[in-house]
Amino acid sequence: MRIGELAERAGTSTRTPRYYEAHGLVRAQRSANGYRVYEEAELRVVREIRALLDVGFGLDDVRPFVACLRAGNTSGGVCPDSVLVLRRKLAEVDAYLERLGAVRQQLHTQLTQAIAHRDETCPRKRPSAP
Repeated sequence: MRIGELAERAGTSTRTPRYYEAHGLVRAQRSANGYRVYEEAELRVVREIRALLDVGFGLDDVRPFVACLRAGNTSGGVCPDSVLVLRRKLAEVDAYLERLGAVRQQLHTQLTQAIAHRDETCPRKRPSAP
């Protein structure tokens, strides 16, 4: 298939497969007229890359997944190197969540203190009688 069809079927622009190809993630053959021609398997690769990038993986992170697909596996996440990347990414997300929990608690404490302080120092104005 040509790049336009690949991009359309993968839900990307034509620049995306070119970008992935430039980074060694997608393979294209060249036709006699110089057009890129992709095997059907490259559609799975592009979709896998997009799915991984969408959840926060970097291009270097997706390499083991692409290699796993190229080895004939039905999923890019079943190979040992992919599992290592998944574990590392999960640990990163857990660390972010822990940090966000701490930030949330700090903000909650500050808000509670601010409201208490406001109620003590800023009496509410009562509406004036007509």
